[in-house]
Amino acid sequence: MSEFLQRLWYERAQAPLGLRPLAALYGFIANRRRERLVAQQKTLPLPVIVVGNISVGGTGKTPFSIWLVERLREWGFSPGVISRGYGGKASHYPLRVRADSDPAHCGDEPLLIALRTGAPVVVAPDRLAAARLLIDSGEVDVLIADDGLQHYRLPRQLEFCVIDGARGLGNRALIPAGPLREPPARLDEVDFVVVNGAGFDERPDALRFQLQALQTRSLVGAAERPLASWHGETVHAVAGIGHPQRFFASLRAAGLQLIEHAFADHHRFFAQDLRFGDALPVLMTEKDAVKCRAFADERAWALPVSAQLSAADEARVRVSCMALRSAAQAAPCQTR
Repeated sequence: MSEFLQRLWYERAQAPLGLRPLAALYGFIANRRRERLVAQQKTLPLPVIVVGNISVGGTGKTPFSIWLVERLREWGFSPGVISRGYGGKASHYPLRVRADSDPAHCGDEPLLIALRTGAPVVVAPDRLAAARLLIDSGEVDVLIADDGLQHYRLPRQLEFCVIDGARGLGNRALIPAGPLREPPARLDEVDFVVVNGAGFDERPDALRFQLQALQTRSLVGAAERPLASWHGETVHAVAGIGHPQRFFASLRAAGLQLIEHAFADHHRFFAQDLRFGDALPVLMTEKDAVKCRAFADERAWALPVSAQLSAADEARVRVSCMALRSAAQAAPCQTR
């Protein structure tokens, strides 16, 4: 999103009058589309868990999806992930994502999930096609649809809607007057509202997670450094994510001196994007790092993060997921 839209949507309390008719039209079309696609849903033989959001821009879906894959494994499941693969263009779909996949083909977020979790990941504009490939593989017993909340052809048994706590729902208006793909009432329909960080207190029953920084990792070789060891150093901070200021703020809080470089979400990086005319280190998000591996030099480092939920919230998620297993064993999965 441009800085202008950021200010328009998140810093002003009211949606611009001139854009409200377009927002109403967008809402009408989106609702009709939803009704049409829900009517086309097909039953799948495995349960589907959707992780998504109702707003434009980064909310923390990918770290939460990684957390969910890891927890499902702990609870005895064999999860697989399906995604649109936004930002990638492949010659064929569905496409199985591997550790050496080109993010220009599969998208940055699916590749990051595959690298971090080792779970089977398949991308396709048609998530049903991706789901069927994983089902036919026999490797999985539950599907996680990353960024699939509005893909209504896909049946689902459990929905998680992730919200950025700092920005919330902005001015609460639909695109283009505001940042929302669907109205705030959509939150009443999902199984869990999940808030990333502090803020957005209007849902007292929401799950909450914090992003915990892990060891920074060199993009060349296997070197690692604690984030605290960068205290006082000046670095080029690179972020091509939906909310780059969150990344920059986390580095400043750790005591780093930043030269900020914000790129558009899902930006396709080239070597010249990391050439700043000096020898200072370059510290980037893990999502950006998967797109820079082929040309990075020893200056480039990535900062992985991990979603951290309270024990009580984790227990709530576990109960719902185990209920999916019980239902699947009792009868074939049914769509909503």
